[in-house]
Amino acid sequence: MFPDPPTNDPVNGLPSDVEVSLLTISLLKQYTYCPRIVYYETCTPDLRPRTYKMLAGEAAHQRERERATRRTLSAYQIPEGERKFDVRLSSSKFGLTGIVDEVVLTEDRAFVVDYKLAGWAGENHQLQLTAYALLAEEAFQRPVKEGFIYLMPLKRFETVPITTALRNSVLETIKAIHHIQLHEYMPPPVEQRRKCETCEFRRFCIDF
Repeated sequence: MFPDPPTNDPVNGLPSDVEVSLLTISLLKQYTYCPRIVYYETCTPDLRPRTYKMLAGEAAHQRERERATRRTLSAYQIPEGERKFDVRLSSSKFGLTGIVDEVVLTEDRAFVVDYKLAGWAGENHQLQLTAYALLAEEAFQRPVKEGFIYLMPLKRFETVPITTALRNSVLETIKAIHHIQLHEYMPPPVEQRRKCETCEFRRFCIDF
């Protein structure tokens, strides 16, 4: 008798007998921006250089964290609720972990807030926010129907509905990242080559 083939995990698509560590939610954002970043991050983990852009982002987040405590919930158009900052979320169900800048809890809902050193809320930012929303729903047992991306340079909030399409994109991206990890698969370069101009991995892409 041959053993039954392993069944696939419905969330990440992996065989049930494959053990993997939790993915950081930031990897989902990076995959959406350029899948090759995920390859370098996960298959060559000691390679990534520290850049001025990364350090500037960390410093800006720290300053914004201090200012955020002085904001009222009127900025989110929420009458009342409990605010939590730098909330670590982890889920074995989704195989994800990460720290979201802010979670707002009301009696029957939750909202996630992500601060970005950017001038617009891109697809990659929305996907990352949705991943935080999925984990916040699990952690706080409240639905997350929308979240906010705070664009620090503009001092402006962008409201992001947590749609079914975005939720499905999170699940598909998780599967794609596991494929890169397990097979050490190098994805093709992005079509928008302007993204490569400021990428810290630019010199490692031989087809740039």
